[in-house]
Amino acid sequence: MPSTRQIGLTGGIGSGKSTVATLLAERGAAVIDADAISRASTAGGGGALPAIAATFGAALIGADGALDRAAMRALVYRDAGARQRLEAIVHPLVAQEIDRQAQRALDAGRRLIVFDVPLLVESGPRWRARVDRVLVVDCDPATQIERVMARNQLPREEIERIIAAQVTRAQRLGAADAVLFNGAGVTLTALHTQVHTWAARFGL
Repeated sequence: MPSTRQIGLTGGIGSGKSTVATLLAERGAAVIDADAISRASTAGGGGALPAIAATFGAALIGADGALDRAAMRALVYRDAGARQRLEAIVHPLVAQEIDRQAQRALDAGRRLIVFDVPLLVESGPRWRARVDRVLVVDCDPATQIERVMARNQLPREEIERIIAAQVTRAQRLGAADAVLFNGAGVTLTALHTQVHTWAARFGL
């Protein structure tokens, strides 16, 4: 029985990382979305909510029973330590769910597990030690900005701040074992071709 390959998938905002993850899933990969797991932990009924209420107060829980993200952003802006306290609550829960999903994929005999982690490079050596390869979806900043402006209706200045808060393009490429370029001039057909090539190399 072939062994399971495990890869980390990452890329900056607007790079098309989620599209690549979807294409890999269509080819049979088990995709574990760290961001989606994190959001679920603070959605209504999420596992992080009791500890968030105990740590920050019930005012941080909205009328819908989920984390009031606007209130948390305001708190983080005022209190430099609030982000670390929130992460100390959320990150262990996310790690547990990632482990659970990965084990389920292993038990099912899936040949490729893809950990979709936007801040994989920022997280230091933890992910590097876990995965066999790091696949970076690379994109030029101008195209990133155009895509996010069209998709999220955010002003250019806010998108530039988000990009500046992430690791640089060079740092991300420096951490890559494999690079899939999805910037200016790359069509969806060309992206499909690249994903097909890498999927085959990863055992699918």
